[in-house]
Amino acid sequence: MEIRHYWSMAVAAVGFRLVLVLFGGDLHLASRPEVSTPLTSLRRLAEGYWLKQVSMSPYSGSMYHGSPLLLSVLGPLTSKRSGGHHSHIYCSLVFVAVDFIAAMLIRSTGRTLQMARNRSLKSLDLTKSVNNSVNVSAGDTASLIYLWNPWTIITCVGSCTSPIENLMVVIMLHGACSRLAPLAAFGYVMATHLSLYPAILILPVALLLGYGPDTPPTKVFLQKGLSANKIDMSDNGKGTSQKGFGQFSWKPILHFILWVFIWSCYVLSLNSIILNKVGGLQEMFEKTYGFILTVKDLSPNIGVLWYFFAEVFDFFRSFFLIVFNMNIIFMVLPLAIRLKHRPCFLAFVYTAIVAMLKSYPSAGDSALYLGLLGLFANELAGT
Repeated sequence: MEIRHYWSMAVAAVGFRLVLVLFGGDLHLASRPEVSTPLTSLRRLAEGYWLKQVSMSPYSGSMYHGSPLLLSVLGPLTSKRSGGHHSHIYCSLVFVAVDFIAAMLIRSTGRTLQMARNRSLKSLDLTKSVNNSVNVSAGDTASLIYLWNPWTIITCVGSCTSPIENLMVVIMLHGACSRLAPLAAFGYVMATHLSLYPAILILPVALLLGYGPDTPPTKVFLQKGLSANKIDMSDNGKGTSQKGFGQFSWKPILHFILWVFIWSCYVLSLNSIILNKVGGLQEMFEKTYGFILTVKDLSPNIGVLWYFFAEVFDFFRSFFLIVFNMNIIFMVLPLAIRLKHRPCFLAFVYTAIVAMLKSYPSAGDSALYLGLLGLFANELAGT
């Protein structure tokens, strides 16, 4: 794809969002269960910010269940009006910028994956496959899919905080693919803080940092009569030699764990300061993580848990809560064993599973994994 053609389509996607935000009027998307959930609703965030402004806990009245950090960042924007515009217009403009940044990070991640895949093919003496690859950048394709996906556009202009959650997941994957432990740790901590489910992405992140973006399984080397430990990858994207291709390195993992601890302490400290005298960290965990796991709000959404728990007898509620929450966890290890040589694809699979099985899914969750699917455009094209 030509650079000029790519940027024209990317700018057009941003312009289309701005037109909908500035001149689309009230599209009533905030009330749609496909777009807004109790966890991502901007109206609920505005209510929580108002409670905090009158020196009450933002979690009073079971309205707000999001992060205190979002209250400080987006809360002031929800209370401003200008020229009769919708009160959330400023937040929507922020979400436009967030979507663009996420798309650029997806593009960079795609290019990193493509370079790693080409190096893997060359290491297996499959240079012909590299030369005959489709002349399509997976990163460009994925970023345009993310920008022009109707679900992404709807969540951007639909008064919900899903774009920010998606951005943190993308930052985490970009940092892990680039083997930047501080950036990957920041994205992981923030994504887990905003929504509990990205915690299962710890395995793909660890594999990305330990093995690299793309590592053919050992049996492939054996079939080619090669030794994985003797291959010298002269260019690993940082201008240094990468010997022992396929070997796991613990140093980036330990670096990542250290930064996860640092970022976690920093985030918890900020939350403690924000909630000072208007609640505390214990109430925050109960109203955020506890709310996610116990499925107390049975308002309709695109998932099935709300309907199931509206019908189930209270006597069996605790049992089925355990079953549904453990359902995701049971899939983590088998998929990691099978796809350990393709950690980025493993992250995509986890993201898709979460989008289908989480307690409060929305269109924003589908937008994320559909955008990540574009990272594997070359494989889907048969290259």
